[in-house]
Amino acid sequence: MDLYLVQHGEAASEEQDPSRPLTDLGRRQVSRVARALAAAGIAPAGIYHSGKLRAEQTARILAEALHPGLVPSRMQGLAPMDEPAAAARAIAAFAAPVMLVGHLPHLSRLCSRLVTGDPGREIVAFHNGGVVCLAPRADEGWALRWIVTPDVAPDQ
Repeated sequence: MDLYLVQHGEAASEEQDPSRPLTDLGRRQVSRVARALAAAGIAPAGIYHSGKLRAEQTARILAEALHPGLVPSRMQGLAPMDEPAAAARAIAAFAAPVMLVGHLPHLSRLCSRLVTGDPGREIVAFHNGGVVCLAPRADEGWALRWIVTPDVAPDQ
């Protein structure tokens, strides 16, 4: 089962809009990556987000491109300052590929925990709209498979 960790697209600053929706650039970032993933045949069985507007908007753009008709769901444990242990426990219960849309520093800490066992050991520099794919290892850990960011996603 592949696991896709996604940082939301660029969001408005809190001063511009306290709800922090995606900017036009943020929507373009996520759409570009979503088109590249769709072209590669990526179709997660579930897409989950933190409940924050920018993550929910990102999840909806991805769902529309990757799994039309799929409604992204809110998942506890994906907020920016949440401890990664809760999300790691939830991930262990999934049997099919899933996509988690969240925020920094949580995503970085979760990825590090899954791959190295140490949430404080940063191994991936996430980017707005970027996707990190992890795959389970035989020894019960996770391995980094690939990363796609808006800057390297082909313009389709």
